[in-house]
Amino acid sequence: MFGERIKRARQAAGLSQQALAQRVELSAMAISKFENDAITPTSTNLIRLAKALNTRVEFFLRPTRVALTHIEYRKQSSLRQRDLARIEADLLEQAERFFELLSFFPERPIPSFSVPDGLPARVDSLDDLENFALKVREAWHLGTQAIPDLTEVLESQGLFVFSTPIDEKSRFDGLTATINGAPIIALAQHPPGDRQRFTMAHELGHLLLDGRLAEGVDLEKACDRFAGALLVPASTVRAALGRARRRIEPYELLPLKQEHGLSMMSWVFRAHDVGVIPTATKDILFKLFRKQGWHLQEPGLALAREPHRLFERLVFRALAEDLISMGKAAELMQISTSALRSSLALKGLSFEEQNEGVDQ
Repeated sequence: MFGERIKRARQAAGLSQQALAQRVELSAMAISKFENDAITPTSTNLIRLAKALNTRVEFFLRPTRVALTHIEYRKQSSLRQRDLARIEADLLEQAERFFELLSFFPERPIPSFSVPDGLPARVDSLDDLENFALKVREAWHLGTQAIPDLTEVLESQGLFVFSTPIDEKSRFDGLTATINGAPIIALAQHPPGDRQRFTMAHELGHLLLDGRLAEGVDLEKACDRFAGALLVPASTVRAALGRARRRIEPYELLPLKQEHGLSMMSWVFRAHDVGVIPTATKDILFKLFRKQGWHLQEPGLALAREPHRLFERLVFRALAEDLISMGKAAELMQISTSALRSSLALKGLSFEEQNEGVDQ
């Protein structure tokens, strides 16, 4: 009963059986037997394991089961097996809490994701991605201006967006997968907001372009082109930079990055994609960025990452509608009850105190 969950929590924490055994002052053999369900941990050992694995005892008792399938990594070739196991274990844990939360609602509180109607059935070239991205914007009523919060857009369409902590050296950016039949996008927690947004759009491309690319069109390049076109349409690029340029001052791109949430280097590629600058200019700017070290860290303040608000919002809704208790809400959010009460505070009063006497 407990074995699979102990193993998953250990993998999510990036620990070997020996490392976990040292933390809980048991033998590696005991951890192995726990994970294989050869022996059942005592309540004392469960408490120790929860503390060592930075989780709650309730995790080992949770009834909800989910399955992670159709996993597509953006850079799987550069990931170690240990990193892969850690990412997948963490995503399963997050998804279990999300699906358990949804189970408390009498009717599903969010839509199920579906591919927008009216998208071109076939993409014959990378240039076709410009129109394809516009069709997605049109279906989701996004216009052609900057998308202030891409995470909120995707979540409003029924996509599950998760972040997972992983070492920057792992080179993990993102993945798409299916959990219990629902598509998800997962991202690393460490990149800045512009990279986060591009990765989200790239992974969305994987979901939407499936089965549409003509033979010979590279999938990763297509998803990159789609991501850029979704975040900054061709008409917006031309309005910002002009229709034809031989030279671009890099610092022209800094305010555009801040406004549209797209990196300065990605703006260079977008300018080239839509014919504003020739290949020679793009190559010169690319070399300049590498010489200045801007391919690692661009000038100016890093863009803040977009938060994932949907899960927390649904927890508060379920709590307000008396679908879950304060203790269950805290468990789902993986915080203490006192911390939850603090986050519910409004002008120094808790939710219950705010509503005291309302019905009297």
